[in-house]
Amino acid sequence: MSTMVMTGGTSGFGALAAARLRESGDVRVILGARGRGGADALGLDLAELESVRAFASAVGEELAGSAVDALVLNAGLVLADAGHRTVDGFETTFAVNHLAHYLLARLLLPSLAEGATVVLTTSGTHDPATGAGLTPPRHADAALLAHPERDPGLDGRPRKAGEQAYTASKLCTVLTARALAGQDAVRDKGITVIAYCPGQVFGTGLAKDLPWYMRMAWSVMGSPVVSWPARRFDRTLNTRPDAGKALADLASGVARPPAGRGYAALRGGELTWPDPSDAALREDSAQELWTANAALVGLPG
Repeated sequence: MSTMVMTGGTSGFGALAAARLRESGDVRVILGARGRGGADALGLDLAELESVRAFASAVGEELAGSAVDALVLNAGLVLADAGHRTVDGFETTFAVNHLAHYLLARLLLPSLAEGATVVLTTSGTHDPATGAGLTPPRHADAALLAHPERDPGLDGRPRKAGEQAYTASKLCTVLTARALAGQDAVRDKGITVIAYCPGQVFGTGLAKDLPWYMRMAWSVMGSPVVSWPARRFDRTLNTRPDAGKALADLASGVARPPAGRGYAALRGGELTWPDPSDAALREDSAQELWTANAALVGLPG
């Protein structure tokens, strides 16, 4: 039996991916989710680093000495502004979308099997070239993203600041995937690390914390009647089933990256392997972010 550990697997296309993985054969999927427990779901609040540590410990107990064949870090959120803080004092979007997943990957790295796969869900909004309509990130400075009130360049418009918090967290995800792939332990075990952009997938729970009118628009855009014609003109738009299938295919190894590629983007329902943004390709930024993340969560760089 292969074992996969997953966040963001209880709703949206993540739930479809988790179901597909379970149905694919002798696979156990351990989910991390808020307020949930049981044999295949363990409590996890990504807005609390101590909860991440407790989840990693609980996963270790569940494994009972066996290894993790795939780690899927899929959970995420978008907020209307950058004014929310976690119990650890960090800006919530950055903490949930990126920092907590960084910590979880570090904690579970020793439990990953030889040839395991790590998939981190990112977003094409990290790249201004996608023309996604959200304010693109200005930087991937973890200290300033964790504490945006210290950022002299913070946009004074709450909505724009919230958009930048989201897109910057997704830039950080791509950079961390690249830094993780370069770690000695990852190379020695032959672990594949992939940053996955599902494109724009309307109708998921991503927008649940936005104002009601934005939630309504998100839901309407997710309906087949509206989304089908839109997808004909915009290849970045994808259905929940397509996004879930692609995520499951990446986690299970059905879809493998070409040599030298680690960024997968779902376009028109098909996986592609383009370059991420120029900012996401900077080796110095990837290493600086890795070290800064470590300092924020109390791990060695």
